[in-house]
Amino acid sequence: MKTLAILVLCSLAAICLASDASVGSQPASDNNDQDGLFVERDLASTVVRQKRAAADLSLTQLESLREVCELSVACDEMMDAQGIIAAYTAYYGPIPY
Repeated sequence: MKTLAILVLCSLAAICLASDASVGSQPASDNNDQDGLFVERDLASTVVRQKRAAADLSLTQLESLREVCELSVACDEMMDAQGIIAAYTAYYGPIPY
């Protein structure tokens, strides 16, 4: 697993170095072009990962959140009043899956 991570990092470094070399060979007037900097909203929404709704979580995932939240008395009480998603998010941050 570590060798795979190192291999990926080395390949990314090689790609970055190769792209920097090709940019340096272009004329200075072409470097000021920023058309590729912004993306259409619909394209960006497909690329950016959307937050999952509570209905998307399986029963096993909800149970694991419930088990974590039960360890804190305050989170457990909030879970009873406002639900597991609100309680977990308030005390432990965003849902990891």
